[in-house]
Amino acid sequence: MSAPRIAVVGSVNLDLVARVERLPRAGETVTDAELARVRGGKGANQAVAAARLGAEATLVCAVGSDAFADEALPVEEGLRVEAARVDAPTGVALILVDAAGENQIAVAPGANAHLGEVKLPPHDAVLAQLEVPDAAVLSAWEQASFFCLNAAPARPVAADPDLTVVNRYELEALSRRDGLVALTLGPEGAVLLEDGEEVARAGPPRVEAVDGTAAGDAFTACFLVSWLEGREPEEALRRACAAGALAASRFGAQPSLPTAAEVDAILAP
Repeated sequence: MSAPRIAVVGSVNLDLVARVERLPRAGETVTDAELARVRGGKGANQAVAAARLGAEATLVCAVGSDAFADEALPVEEGLRVEAARVDAPTGVALILVDAAGENQIAVAPGANAHLGEVKLPPHDAVLAQLEVPDAAVLSAWEQASFFCLNAAPARPVAADPDLTVVNRYELEALSRRDGLVALTLGPEGAVLLEDGEEVARAGPPRVEAVDGTAAGDAFTACFLVSWLEGREPEEALRRACAAGALAASRFGAQPSLPTAAEVDAILAP
């Protein structure tokens, strides 16, 4: 079977990650943090994840002309990057991660907010998220042979995806809930809905949580790759849950994303 071709339209950020013992309360300062600079952004994360999982992935994105741009752009074997350089700062995410792997994230989108109409390469599916403007999402949808939307951060959008990936909170913001919807439920796993009816359910393997920053991105990419590979719905969900769990068990966004071999290994009997 040839590798699925996935065009990813989405965000690129430089993640400034502070590891803290516990997350601060409103108005509180916590000290003794450890700071790391990590490549991130939901679009870049999902493109890297798709490439590691065996897809031929292309990332269509925007960055600034500042010093952060080259540091933020992903570098991954099997991933092609088509980045527009715009007159705005490269996107930055400020992330706090506590000892239990819980996080708080604030994103300054910068150049991501300037991504508009896009031109896509030949593909089997297009994957987009909502860290870029509606114009980019709708442009991607209009060109897609199969359109997958990870509707996060949640907001209504006029596209009609073939496959939507959301958590339970993002589901509430959807303007359309028909077609295929992969609903993530955290430690409870995920369910696949078709026109509102459950058609498959799977749970994640047990791992020790370290940093949940890119777990949803790993899930999304793995489910889409598995679906395009022709796997049965329950198997695709099970693999996606395993990818998300593996990402949550490691620090950072892109450094945490698993390979297909690692997903196979954690699911082996």
